[in-house]
Amino acid sequence: MTTIQYINTQEQLDQLCVQIKKESWLALDTEFLREKTYYPKFCLLQIATPEWVACVDPLAVPSMDALFEALENPDITKVFHSCRQDLEIFYQLTGKIPQPVFDTQIAAPLLGFQENPGYAMLVSSLLNVNLSKAHTRADWSKRPLSEAEIQYAADDVIYLCKVYEMITRKLAELGRTDWLNDDFAELADPDFYKVAPEKAWLKIKGKNKLTGKQLSIVQTLAEWREKMAQAENRPRNWLLRDEMLFDLAKLQPETQAELANVRGINERAVSRYGKELCQLITAAKQRAPVPLHEKGRPGKKTQQQEAVLDILSAVVRIRADENSINPVSVATRKDLEMLLDEEPECLLLHGWRRKMVGKELQALLQGQYALILQPDKVSIEAR
Repeated sequence: MTTIQYINTQEQLDQLCVQIKKESWLALDTEFLREKTYYPKFCLLQIATPEWVACVDPLAVPSMDALFEALENPDITKVFHSCRQDLEIFYQLTGKIPQPVFDTQIAAPLLGFQENPGYAMLVSSLLNVNLSKAHTRADWSKRPLSEAEIQYAADDVIYLCKVYEMITRKLAELGRTDWLNDDFAELADPDFYKVAPEKAWLKIKGKNKLTGKQLSIVQTLAEWREKMAQAENRPRNWLLRDEMLFDLAKLQPETQAELANVRGINERAVSRYGKELCQLITAAKQRAPVPLHEKGRPGKKTQQQEAVLDILSAVVRIRADENSINPVSVATRKDLEMLLDEEPECLLLHGWRRKMVGKELQALLQGQYALILQPDKVSIEAR
């Protein structure tokens, strides 16, 4: 069994950085808490190669700067599984994203796995190992960590090394090593992790049912809530839940007394923020809302449009079968509808999906390709 280095002093961290500089790739994972804060509380960083494994304690080490600098080396590939939250921590602490990255969750569908496979499922399928779930809900901020907790955390990167080696070997055998470059480049874009308070309202479900003053109020309060949650480092819903934003938009209280009578509002919110909230609501009523650019619920497709979607689906199935990929991982019916509606966010217009079939589907819609039917085969040919 590989000995786990537990790094909790500056001297140990400096020695680890020397080790890191010798590697071409590293498996990484983080443990953090977020239930009571806006920003994740960084509690543990696990790092491994096939030869060694380390757990770094950021709560004990005086400065992590040397480690962050080492991880920014562009000659070292940083391997994660479902890396967005891990990279978010790096961005919040350093303002940078360590590059290049490789995400096994994104890569797995190119080997026939379902879209967004879980880590435990991937380890079980590829390595025939069932990972323990004993410490899934552990409080990683408590010290000291038990040996069992450290082993549990280390296992995530120990097996990630093996998964990465297996996935990259299979991708190379299939000639797909470069298929994921665009997908990973998007993950390394710092803009992906920036939070703009003025756009916080865009993530609120049900906003498309509001118009005029109500929409303006929800937009204003959502921006205020995001800024306040960041400033106080508290979950946004601890300040005001989404449902309360809608209630305030409908009732539009203008005094603290009226605000206090709103059913379900937090007493702390009334006493601490009541005056400010009423002022924001009053001001929001006087200005036009930011226009809704999103489309409403799509109308029912015509029979001709449904036929077109069926044809596009057939092409996806053909290309997926040729590449031994689950067709649902390539494109769902919703993805095809987005392509038909020319929505730029469509997955088929990005990354490996665009190369495999997205460009071809666009050309088919533009009449540049035709489907040739044979008794046992469907082929696609340029017109």
